[in-house]
Amino acid sequence: MDTNEAKTYGIGELLAMARERAVPVVRGIPDTALGAPTPCAEYDVKALANHLFQVIVQFQRLAAKEASQFGESTPDRVAEGPDWRERLVAEADRLVAAWSEPGAEEGTTGAMEMPARLVGSMALLDLTVHVWDLARATGQDYPGADEAVVAELAGAVDELAPTARKMGVFGEPVPEAEGASAFERLLARTGRDPRWE
Repeated sequence: MDTNEAKTYGIGELLAMARERAVPVVRGIPDTALGAPTPCAEYDVKALANHLFQVIVQFQRLAAKEASQFGESTPDRVAEGPDWRERLVAEADRLVAAWSEPGAEEGTTGAMEMPARLVGSMALLDLTVHVWDLARATGQDYPGADEAVVAELAGAVDELAPTARKMGVFGEPVPEAEGASAFERLLARTGRDPRWE
């Protein structure tokens, strides 16, 4: 499927696909793994879960063209109680709903006034790649992203990569293995080793 075909999907639809892959991983994170390292080197499992929580909540605001509040520190929602996994799932549902609203993809949003669809793709990238990070870190299977999601993200990564690397959001690209899948190539372009263990 080429990028033009992927454009027929709304960001809300693509986020719904990513959510379906994310929920089993989030629910499968054991408490014993919260201190484990992840492929996202600056985060352990707990910190990455908190980061993902923050992203999912703030990107709901951006879908509604409201100001996001990422702030200097990330709230420790994992420490708020053992139901944090279900609260994260509920916020992911709200994220899908927010980006499925009419007009969510139109115009610009956020402090940098970026195209709204590209901002939605950033939420999709986090809900896809960080969930892969969490699956790898906790020994869970992650079957890869849907073809339409990978197609959307490939274009978004092309657009975001130069700035994201300068800001330290993406690492330097990892050499792609021969025969790598489209999803593995996407991971490599964000600075992740698809073979990380």
